[in-house]
Amino acid sequence: MQIKTPLRDELLLNLKAGDEVFISGTVYTARDAAHKRLVELIKKNEPLPFSLKGQIIYYVGPTPAPPGRPIGSAGPTTSSRLDVYTPTLLAAGLKGMIGKGKRSKEVIEAIKKYKAIYFVTIGGAGALLSQCIYEAKIIAYPELGAEAIYELKVKRLPLFVANDIEGNDLYEMGRRLYQLAPCP
Repeated sequence: MQIKTPLRDELLLNLKAGDEVFISGTVYTARDAAHKRLVELIKKNEPLPFSLKGQIIYYVGPTPAPPGRPIGSAGPTTSSRLDVYTPTLLAAGLKGMIGKGKRSKEVIEAIKKYKAIYFVTIGGAGALLSQCIYEAKIIAYPELGAEAIYELKVKRLPLFVANDIEGNDLYEMGRRLYQLAPCP
């Protein structure tokens, strides 16, 4: 399924855990330090460096861009590291997250409550994924280096829906499938 950002609620209703999607449009990056700053701003009711409404945050710390490319390797980081911040960002309007690995029960409940989606992509494929990024610019916290917030323009970034708005979990679905499979 082809998806363009920003995400709309009507679209999210149709996405199910396990769906393969290709995202095009604007995606923002943020990791641990940037998440902490965003949550602090939200708690102080201060303006954010970008509007979270309908947006996607990619959990990535890209490497420096080689000559002729907008960005270096851009593979996902482990999402559970951001779980402590995620419910606050979802409450502020964030609609999608991209990373790798399973999320906590608290985050899955927040995904259901705020009708958001958690997407995953393949760890170790950062060089390949960077080919889907045609523009990258730092928009906040340049002092954080690779953890600065970037605005990325992406075309057909390949992802899977890991958690949908109903709370379905691709990781649990896979686990159940293999638990049911007979051993040879």
